[in-house]
Amino acid sequence: MAAPVQGEPGYVLHRRPYRETSLLVDVLTLNHGRLGLVARGANSARSPLKAQLQPFLPLLLDWQGRSDLKTLVQLEVRDGPAPKGTVALYSGLYLNELLQRLVPEGDPLPELFACYIDSLHALADTTDVEPVLRRFEIAFAQALGYGFDWGWVTDLGREVEPRGHYCYDPGQGILAHPTPETRLQSLAGDTLLGLAAGDYGSADTRRLAKRVMRVLVDHLLQGRPLHSRSLFHKG
Repeated sequence: MAAPVQGEPGYVLHRRPYRETSLLVDVLTLNHGRLGLVARGANSARSPLKAQLQPFLPLLLDWQGRSDLKTLVQLEVRDGPAPKGTVALYSGLYLNELLQRLVPEGDPLPELFACYIDSLHALADTTDVEPVLRRFEIAFAQALGYGFDWGWVTDLGREVEPRGHYCYDPGQGILAHPTPETRLQSLAGDTLLGLAAGDYGSADTRRLAKRVMRVLVDHLLQGRPLHSRSLFHKG
């Protein structure tokens, strides 16, 4: 039998009713990656777990079980910031859906876990969510093996030139010549170099980064929709 896990840092990504009075909870944890937990009785009116198993709350989780679906034994809620305001809340839900839909189950990604915490801190402290989302998406891509250097031309093996124009391929990064997978072309070299330097201050760098990361996320989703995107349009 697998040893019980105690005091594991984690966050709720998503939850849904399970059987009559329980919840099925998808969590992201520090040392065990993403996994599903059954919270027995948590969907009943008297259970305190229903209020505690909420997105963005830092948790310490205890669970046990041999199957892929573990059983939550108990939890402790810790203090921590949460997204404030409608746009920040929608942004947090977007991060959660990315993690829930695309992170392989049981694959520990401690650097991405740390970036997620940093992103929640940032969303609690700013109304400018665009740089927060782009930085998380880049860390997310890196963790899943799709990271790239904004300032490096993969097919030429050299740095981006400020006056050049380039393409983006989800599997290869920045290219000088398009491939069958190329979705974006005519990317300005000076804007790419701005992103390579971490500059999200200009409208051009923000626009280009958003276009590129949208293509990458769509590539990873393979045609499946992200429900959290529709929230931004409704808001």
